[in-house]
Amino acid sequence: MARGDWRKLDESDVRVRPGKGTRPRSKRRPAHADAVPAMVTAVDRGRWRCAVGSDADRTVTAMRARELGRTPIVVGDRVGLVGDVSGKPDTLARIVRVEERTSVLRRTADDTDPYERVVVANAEQLLIVTSLADPPPRTGFIDRCLVACYTGGLEPVLCLTKADLADPDELLASYSDLAVPAVVTRYDKDPEGLLDRLTGRVSALVGHSGVGKSTLVNRLVPDADLAVGEVSAVGKGRHTSVSAVALPLPGGGWVVDTPGVRSFGLAHVTADDIVGSFPEFAEAAEECPSGCGHLGAPEDPDCALDDVVATGAARPGRLESLRRLLASRAGLDA
Repeated sequence: MARGDWRKLDESDVRVRPGKGTRPRSKRRPAHADAVPAMVTAVDRGRWRCAVGSDADRTVTAMRARELGRTPIVVGDRVGLVGDVSGKPDTLARIVRVEERTSVLRRTADDTDPYERVVVANAEQLLIVTSLADPPPRTGFIDRCLVACYTGGLEPVLCLTKADLADPDELLASYSDLAVPAVVTRYDKDPEGLLDRLTGRVSALVGHSGVGKSTLVNRLVPDADLAVGEVSAVGKGRHTSVSAVALPLPGGGWVVDTPGVRSFGLAHVTADDIVGSFPEFAEAAEECPSGCGHLGAPEDPDCALDDVVATGAARPGRLESLRRLLASRAGLDA
């Protein structure tokens, strides 16, 4: 171009490099209508083991899709998978969807820990495994597990082991007002009635170390050791006893074996959460003074829950049991 010819150019002759557009990025995520339904059976270091459909023999290793961000995914979650869902060795699928949970078993490390942990999702019932002797039963732990059930949407079941060493009647009587179903087992006999309660359902087991939980699991799932060994490949060698794992029952259903715990923190639970699980007291609790912990005298002398019992609308034993749970949540059960 000769000098001065640029003066003859107009805007139609100028090439403009396109810049960044002003149109906002779409937040619409892929629908993944073809995603295959599955249930998470084990989690370890960025990998999830999933059972596809209702076929417990077809398991897939998956990673979390980028569009899910840091969405928490735990054992029991119902998810949608895309990619290679054949389950063949060295294949990897993607979790693109996490369905809404029907129940959650939560706990914190202790009562001052602000970080709550979801241990299991979508379990229908929680078996609170407690030995009657060696070690002796800890009612405070049982009460805390009951609180977690009532506030998380699970049905609690007492599973009392080692009945060959101690009589279960006294412990069962202390929970009779709560109408908690119970199964009593012995080391020298198969757990009668327990398998019937578990078959066809998703059930979680929780208990202190040494109460016989592993023995129960091995009796319920004959090849449990083999299954746990296979699941350990999810994290390439990490021992699975440190995290929950779901194992298929021979007649259908799942048992979720959780690691032995020393404490069951309830920092995420309020007193009103617990009272809300007792319909006969929930409405009266709204009439309590602000800040009432519903523990009764001397801590809460003006608690309206006493009036419910006084009018005959609830049994005294129910209120005593409720307040025992409230005391456990408040750390007064020691």
